[in-house]
Order: sequence, then structure tokens, then C-alpha cells
Amino acid sequence: MFSLYNADAVCFDVDSTVIDEEGIDALAEYLGKGEEVAELTKQAMDGDTKFQDALQMRLDLMKPSKSQIETLLDEQPLVLTNGVANLVKSLHEKNVDVWLVSGGFRIMIEPVAEELNIPISNIVANHILFDHNGEYEGFDKDEPTSRDMGKPKALEQIRAKKSYETMVMVGDGATDAQAKPPAAAFIGFGGVVEREAVKEKADWFVLSFDDLTRIVRMRP
Repeated sequence: MFSLYNADAVCFDVDSTVIDEEGIDALAEYLGKGEEVAELTKQAMDGDTKFQDALQMRLDLMKPSKSQIETLLDEQPLVLTNGVANLVKSLHEKNVDVWLVSGGFRIMIEPVAEELNIPISNIVANHILFDHNGEYEGFDKDEPTSRDMGKPKALEQIRAKKSYETMVMVGDGATDAQAKPPAAAFIGFGGVVEREAVKEKADWFVLSFDDLTRIVRMRP
């Protein structure tokens, strides 16, 4: 709680944290690959499979085109988790910078950032690569979030650029817990999915964002 009260930047995971599902699973379901991809996602979140391996396998299974992703987002927009909009608004009102740091895909996260009034420049996420026809061509393996231990690397890069003193990471998965350090604290979120491994590693574990909003609103 103390770190959140003093934070100058709060970094959120997106899938099953800021939104109420795993975006990659929603995409897989839309493409008819739901079951296989969900199992790989679970293994990655539970820490049983290296993240980069799970990402490669999932994308190779789906091979999503740009138009397929855009159609999905148009027909089935990603839904914000209860309370997250109020939390982000409260952080902004207290002049705390908010970042989205995700192993998901930038093309799917940008509309979420827009809805929450988070600058597009405050997203660290994976780039799906498309050819000139918009067909799947792979992903950018230079993005820190495309690799295991990518979130601490992403937060290091953010801190180096912005000189934050107290960063807090909020998320539901094992990869989010890895972000401390450089994060001063890791807040585990179980409002969508409760993971025992995350509970064990969290400095504070919450089921509702309202608990965090109360602390933020106490700030001067």
C-alpha cells in the first residue's frame, strides 16, 4: 500500500487485469483455435512454459491477418475490468503516470489505452508483423515483452527514460510478478483469475480495483 501511495508510475498488465479476458484467447476463439491456444496461455501464465516459446507457438497456430484482428475488435470490442477506469482516472488526477506493459499485442491494446486516456506512447507490448497484404509475417522479437523476464526489462527501460523513483506493477500472472525489481512493489490482481503462484509472490493481492482506488484517493 505504501508504494502505491507514493508511486510516480503504475504499470498495468492488460489481459485478465485491465480487460476481463485474455486478448490472445479471444483472438484464437475468433479464428477457431481457442482450445489449443488457451492451454498454451495457461502454461505461460502459470510459469510452466517460457513466455517466448508460448508466444511463438500461439501465433504460429493462429497466423492472424491484420484485417481479422481489426474485424474482431470491431465486432467484439475488449471489455474493461470493473473498476479499472475509475482507478486509472484517479491515478491521472493525482498526476501519476500510467503504463500498459503487456505480453499481448499492441494492435489490440491501443483501443484499450484510448478508452482509458492513456497515451499510446505509454504502451509496451508485442508487435505483430504483417506483409504488404496484411498477412501474418511473425512478431518483433526485439520487444522486451516478447521474452521471458521481459517485464522487468520493460520497466527498466521505462525508468531509464522517465527517471521514476517509485514504480508499481499490477497484474494477474507470473510474468507480472517478475517485474519486481525494478518495481518497488507487485500488486497481484485476482478479480478475473486467481492464481496461487501470484498470491504467494504479491506484496498485496486484491480481488477488486476499488481497494487500490481508495489508497490512490488518499494521496494529497
